[in-house]
Amino acid sequence: MDPSYKARKEAFVSNLAGSTLWEINTVTLVASTSVLLWSALQSRLSFFTPYGPAGIAADFILNVLAILFATTAYSSAPVLLNIFLVSPAVLLFLTRHTQRTPQKAKPPRKSKAKDESSEDQLALPVHPFLTTYRAAMMIVTCVAILAVDFRAFPRRFAKVENWGTSLMDLGVGSFVFSAGVVSARAVLKGRNSKTPKAALHKRLIGSARHSIPLLVLGLIRLWSVKGLDYAEHVTEYGVHWNFFFTLGFLPPFVELFDSLTNLIPSYEVLALLTAVLYQVALESTDLKRYILVAPRGPDLLSKNREGVFSFIGYFAIFLAGRGVGIRIIPRGTWATKTPQQARKSVLQSLVLQGLFWSTIFFFNSTYAFGYGANIPVSRRLANMPYVLWVSAFNSVQLFLFCLTETVFFPAVHRAATKESEAEQAKFATSPVLHAFNRGGLALFLIANLLTGAVNLSIPTLDMNTPQAMGILIVYAAVLTGAALGMDKYNIKLSL
Repeated sequence: MDPSYKARKEAFVSNLAGSTLWEINTVTLVASTSVLLWSALQSRLSFFTPYGPAGIAADFILNVLAILFATTAYSSAPVLLNIFLVSPAVLLFLTRHTQRTPQKAKPPRKSKAKDESSEDQLALPVHPFLTTYRAAMMIVTCVAILAVDFRAFPRRFAKVENWGTSLMDLGVGSFVFSAGVVSARAVLKGRNSKTPKAALHKRLIGSARHSIPLLVLGLIRLWSVKGLDYAEHVTEYGVHWNFFFTLGFLPPFVELFDSLTNLIPSYEVLALLTAVLYQVALESTDLKRYILVAPRGPDLLSKNREGVFSFIGYFAIFLAGRGVGIRIIPRGTWATKTPQQARKSVLQSLVLQGLFWSTIFFFNSTYAFGYGANIPVSRRLANMPYVLWVSAFNSVQLFLFCLTETVFFPAVHRAATKESEAEQAKFATSPVLHAFNRGGLALFLIANLLTGAVNLSIPTLDMNTPQAMGILIVYAAVLTGAALGMDKYNIKLSL
């Protein structure tokens, strides 16, 4: 890469101050309102059944391009874009009746009844709203990692230097939080299993197997960035560290910490304790100064101190996500609790989670009428306000997706059998979002490779807005095509 252009690229993503929470919330709300419109079209018109070319195009426009446009062309007017999406959804909801889900003819069931229904109760359901949440987060992340290299993507959405909030800062934390949410499945399966819990060393070996692909990807990214002389923002994670290493080291550390749940059964409390202890260390020692302003020494820790110490904050975020997953993934129905009551409990739990994290964030990051700590958010440190912000935001996002599913597709959580539940879930899930969720890790890798290829092929800084949008739309279409193709041929590589 030309040295002068490389310097321009690095300056383009450096020393940024971020955006306001209001703007970030209105931009990210587009993911929820897009799903709202998709749900209205599907539940009222069965628009995406069967799933033909028109359905694929509409699905792509709603769930991928709407997010792209929210972060670029509509970045100054996200509220307007949300109104455009919500208005037809409300109109359909008020004027059309729910379409019946297509049911396949089934042979009559033999009445083994009790065993099967108790097995169904213990089985962990597939929640469409969780699929939608994780896929929307993946799409925002994949869109942003290339869009940030163009001037069409506002600088206030790119990662901040030291203090402040931005869309991309929220994205990396949300990635970790969502991984924590789905990791709760393994914990719940272990609790439901009749076999005793495996020894710690066996669980560490199992988690290491899960980590190896991510660590290998981290090494490949490190080699390619250094070998191709690619522009890099050193203060983001350090000289050698990258986000793949953060993701790769999480599983073994979580297993080590998991033993503490015998003493402290709440993952949310563990997350909060981790964040508090880390923040105390930042404030009462020279750690904060060391991370932010100390000269980079020759040792590996000094060269990669941002990645190493921010890992503590990301670890707390992962634990918070797992705590949410533990509460919302189980079916929750018993002899005395109906499916409707179980779903109400999930919604209430998400509201309480959102209020819990938001309240602590308010007191931690502002003066809060003279009672707050007024500590600014720092993604570079992954400090306590950052942990609380990410946890609060994702809890609210999950609530919005869950509420949409509950209103438009109530048959999903009311399904009496696993077969019926699978049919209802398929009807209630966007195929594009299902594909993005299913191929998470592979798509994240493809997005990184495409981003590198585009940046090495064209001078992204010199592209005008129409040119940038054309490239980004093609990139989004290629990524969506890859997702649908992998899903069709049953290639699964999720995070």
